[in-house]
Amino acid sequence: MTKTRPHTGGGLSQGLLLLMSVATGLAVAGNYFAQPLLDLIGRELGLGTTTAALVVTVAQGGYALGLILLVPLGDLMERRQLAVLLYAATAVFLLVSATAADATVLLVGTALTALTSVGAQVVVPFAVSLAAPAERGKVVGTVMTGLLLGLLLARTASGALSELGGWRTVYWMNAVLMALMALLLRLFLPRLHGSGGGLSYPGLLRSTVAMFRYEPLLRWRSCIGALSMASFSVLWTALTFLLVRSPYGWSESAIGLFGLVGAAGAVAATVAGRLADRGHVQRVTGAGTVLLLASWAAVAAGARSLVWLLIGVVALDLAHQAVLNSTQNVIYALRPEARNRINSAFMTSFFVGGAVGSALTSVIWVREGWTGVCVLGASLSAGTVVLWVLERVTVGRAVGNPPKTPGPRGRDARSATAAQ
Repeated sequence: MTKTRPHTGGGLSQGLLLLMSVATGLAVAGNYFAQPLLDLIGRELGLGTTTAALVVTVAQGGYALGLILLVPLGDLMERRQLAVLLYAATAVFLLVSATAADATVLLVGTALTALTSVGAQVVVPFAVSLAAPAERGKVVGTVMTGLLLGLLLARTASGALSELGGWRTVYWMNAVLMALMALLLRLFLPRLHGSGGGLSYPGLLRSTVAMFRYEPLLRWRSCIGALSMASFSVLWTALTFLLVRSPYGWSESAIGLFGLVGAAGAVAATVAGRLADRGHVQRVTGAGTVLLLASWAAVAAGARSLVWLLIGVVALDLAHQAVLNSTQNVIYALRPEARNRINSAFMTSFFVGGAVGSALTSVIWVREGWTGVCVLGASLSAGTVVLWVLERVTVGRAVGNPPKTPGPRGRDARSATAAQ
């Protein structure tokens, strides 16, 4: 068996970066398999439209819970061990969903899978910690490309596999792959201990919540991220309901192929990361929020036009990924010694936004249809533009190098310098 050694610096190899990128995508994919299959799952288990949409909401809610309860452990535990444990547990819980005979078991399996699939969010700051500072943006972009591809291609894979062996097949397949990934991470990740010092677990959680108090930029970026993810979730939750009905009438496998269209957003992750390394992170965020809002006009026209729907989906995914990647570059620069806690705080807000977006979509779709869904998505997107402008006015464009040893106070100056 390959032996791993503690990390001693020197950057991140391309092979290990690729492994970590694939790992993040595979972990997050399990939370999105159900989206193109909601109609099929609903018919087999006897679920109504609102109940079927709860599968997506529960997945995002469970993920948010895992972010706040489990991800901060990366600042306390040895990170390789934490990642391996979470990936192995996810493999087990996927089997619960694969064997579900009713809605209750499926929802429980979905929630537990989502809870432990936050291993992806342990791997992301892990990669950032291993990277050389000058390549942080590129590393974030590469790892998040893997995450985005996993999120979007999960729909394609689930649609195709459901045609071959039913909707359960994709859960069986992902369980095997997650078990394999747990083994690969155990073999190839270096050991990297957290820097949480003598914090207890309750103290760690309190410290995570306290990040919102001490980091103004984290507060702004968490709100922007939450609204962006809510808008993203509105589209992908409602898209299945649109495409199974007239004038489209698509099968589950055809709906799943839309994941390939959305995967164009992966381009934005790489480009945004490189632009961040060159000092353009704020321009990327601003452009992303404006494009996010504009994309809903095309999405609305897509009710009866496949061309406009394709344009809208690509634009929205590009915009969402640009906002996310640039935001991560901002917040990861705030406090390197508390990177897992900062990531936990941000990503909790991010996926709570996604869960709220999915929940609202299920209600709006029943009452107002596609038009109501588009108004909802556009309203959430407009919020990201407003918040980004307010952030720039409030925090400013301060530049310079942040202090090396920030304390719990003086956070405003520390945060402002990270937003260059």
